[in-house]
Amino acid sequence: MTDASPERDAATDGGHEVAHGGDDHAHDFPGTGSIKRWFVTTNHKDVGILYIVTSLFFLVLGGVLAWLMRVQLLAPRALGEGILSPVAYNQTVSAHGLLMVFWFLSPFAFGFANYVVPLQLGAKDLAFPRLNALSYWLYLFSGILFGVSFFQGGTFSGGWTMYAPLNVPTFTPDVGASTAVLALVLFVASVTVSSVNFLTTMHRMRAEGLTLRNLPLFSWTILLTVWMMLFAFAALLAALLVLSSDRLLGTTYFAMESPAGALLWTHLFWFFGHPEVYIVFFPALGVMAEVFQTFTGRRIVGRKWFILAMVLVAIQSFAVWMHHMFLTSINLQVKTLFMITTIGISLPFDLMVFALIYTMLKGKIRFTTPFLFVFGALLLFIIGGITGVFLGAVVLDYEFRGTYWVVAHFHYVMVGGVTALVGGLYYWFPKMTGRMYDEFLGKLHFAVYFVGFNLLYFPLFVAWETPRRVFDYAPELAPWHQLATVGGFVLGLSFLIMFYNLFKSAFAGDPAPDNPWEYATTAEWAVSSPPPLENFDGTPTYRNGHLEFLDTGEVAPSEDRAGGPTGAAVSDGGVTASATTTVATALSTAEATEVEGPSHASIWPFVLSAGAFLVLLGLSPLQDAAFPEGMVGAAYATTAVAGGVVTLGSLVAMGLEPFHGPVFEEGEAWPFAGIDNGKVGMWIFLASDVVLFGGFIGAYVFTRVAFGWTGWEPIPPDPIPGLVNTYILLTSSFTVVLALVAAEKRHKWGVVTSLGATFVLGIGFLVNKGLEWQHLFHEGLWLSTNVRASTFFLTTGLHAAHVIAGLLVALYLTARAWRGAYLEDSRSVEYFGLYWHFVDIVWLFLFPLFYIL
Repeated sequence: MTDASPERDAATDGGHEVAHGGDDHAHDFPGTGSIKRWFVTTNHKDVGILYIVTSLFFLVLGGVLAWLMRVQLLAPRALGEGILSPVAYNQTVSAHGLLMVFWFLSPFAFGFANYVVPLQLGAKDLAFPRLNALSYWLYLFSGILFGVSFFQGGTFSGGWTMYAPLNVPTFTPDVGASTAVLALVLFVASVTVSSVNFLTTMHRMRAEGLTLRNLPLFSWTILLTVWMMLFAFAALLAALLVLSSDRLLGTTYFAMESPAGALLWTHLFWFFGHPEVYIVFFPALGVMAEVFQTFTGRRIVGRKWFILAMVLVAIQSFAVWMHHMFLTSINLQVKTLFMITTIGISLPFDLMVFALIYTMLKGKIRFTTPFLFVFGALLLFIIGGITGVFLGAVVLDYEFRGTYWVVAHFHYVMVGGVTALVGGLYYWFPKMTGRMYDEFLGKLHFAVYFVGFNLLYFPLFVAWETPRRVFDYAPELAPWHQLATVGGFVLGLSFLIMFYNLFKSAFAGDPAPDNPWEYATTAEWAVSSPPPLENFDGTPTYRNGHLEFLDTGEVAPSEDRAGGPTGAAVSDGGVTASATTTVATALSTAEATEVEGPSHASIWPFVLSAGAFLVLLGLSPLQDAAFPEGMVGAAYATTAVAGGVVTLGSLVAMGLEPFHGPVFEEGEAWPFAGIDNGKVGMWIFLASDVVLFGGFIGAYVFTRVAFGWTGWEPIPPDPIPGLVNTYILLTSSFTVVLALVAAEKRHKWGVVTSLGATFVLGIGFLVNKGLEWQHLFHEGLWLSTNVRASTFFLTTGLHAAHVIAGLLVALYLTARAWRGAYLEDSRSVEYFGLYWHFVDIVWLFLFPLFYIL
């Protein structure tokens, strides 16, 4: 929204596109009424809807588990009393936390991100549509895998934070516990794929004139969220892979006898866990900002400071994790430092809260359903933030940690974010469905929801002395828990109003105009409701300071792109455009048929995800690297092998499939201007891989320091095999460079020979590594022998897995090069080279760490 006039009430719909949604058949693409469409779609809007619907299913499942907990807590229980046994209660508490934190909160937010962000950017889709579909199917199958864990003797029962040593088979021996951990691994794979896709899109595919400074606030929060996700979930993946190895292969990282086990897990988990709080809350903050602007008729007060505050929080979020560890043996000086950083991170939030409050005071509030929910979210977050300050002080944390004070504070923050996201669901519902919801039922939902929420969680502050994760407590606290149980049922039943309202409205609601909100100005409101398949018939541009649509193929003059006031008047990434905004004239049908448009369908993301699901399900009963005996073990092993075949086959099929991604018209791409999407995506992926290997290397160093650096006897004792492998990998990096040079010179056999040499050298590395491992096995060293052996085998094994993945790609590239590929376009060889060089660089760190120091 512009700053040009203080009377922003004159703003209209932010421009208008002539195309109307629903004309998908022109692209030979199944309609939304076809079941096939939802299995093959790669369109960002469809994927967004799939995320929202699936996450709401997990909300219901997690809510039912919460009801079971509240019924158990109606009165203090002795062992064996109530509807849940002690083990069942532990499983319920653990599964509720895992489902809500992982399978509901972030996916719900990223349903909106998938649908809205490309529209706000002026893009036709995300940069890699098939990866977007893959991220959803990996998410869905990870949730299904978690559901399977309930039927394998019981799911994980060690708490959603999975603290060591409760996370190892000694204390959680059921196969279902291992399956739950593997489900999280698959979920993190989904997050990584999605993060690479979103970051590439948001940095490379913004409309002309849409600089980062002028990005809509919701897109800003998603951008920062995804950067946090990229690094935080990589740390979690490191922790989960180590834990999976402890459970399936017998390593001893987190065993009771490990010198660093419990503290090591806590460091790894909370390095992810505290940024996760902001990963969950930032999208909700973006929804709050968009809705506040729309229903107060005012631009966010202090917008640039609001953005700066979010950036500071995103950076600081990785420097406060130890405040979750104040009860551990960490020395007081370190605890004091992290108390200071914890208090420091609250200051930018103060600025954002006051900006939202002042925006309300400066504007004219319209109390619609979306506004009521985001305003309620702001109130809940303020309470959550104030009560969290107590936990940031070392002395007070000694008193409150492990009590229901933490439970209440945590839910006021996290469910406060959910409250804003529910407001976002109402806000964008007309855009997604083309129908208006029932406003009365929406407000009724808010009233019941808000009363139920506070009736559930506020009494827990009063009953704070109740210990967490147990169902026995002082009898005098029973009335407060009974009140909370009533509130839990009221809160849960409030969603029945929402489901009824939205389901009925989606089919029978009043038709929604393109922009049902008087002051909504971001680009999604400039197209029809729902938007066309490819979002815009013309090319969106902000080169004149407001949203316009150029004829397809029209490019702005170079002087406009180079600088000048392109977007200086843009207030919120969208614009306050009037009804006179330029309207694009679409290409004629004859012209459109001459250009091959983007693809929108592929079945292979679904098949690939199903294969990965089968692999992890098949591996779930492993113990000490062995399957159970008998038919059960054979069935699991067959499942894993079948899944591996499906996974590899679908990867090859995806590589061979003729799929055309969205064509990016020239626009804003800072800081990656002039670099193609594939290279940017590879760089971003490798950045997450740096954190993954950093987690493994950090675990080794931390464990060795805890053990005693000088008393640690290195494994292996002989450095020669490692030195030989170093020379092999360095040589293979050289042959990859030769392959790229040959491709650029269009020398077919040079490409084939160089890639073939890289493949042979990689095989040589693995053979040498295998011989070294065989020698160590012969000497009686195995993964489970001691923690020294565990760290060596697992860390170098992770590197070997990267080498194997690279060799599969090299083999594929060699076969394609044999048929003449990559002579006209050598980018695939270049992307492979980036990956292979990274793998070689990692080895240059691992060699001295394990063989010399």
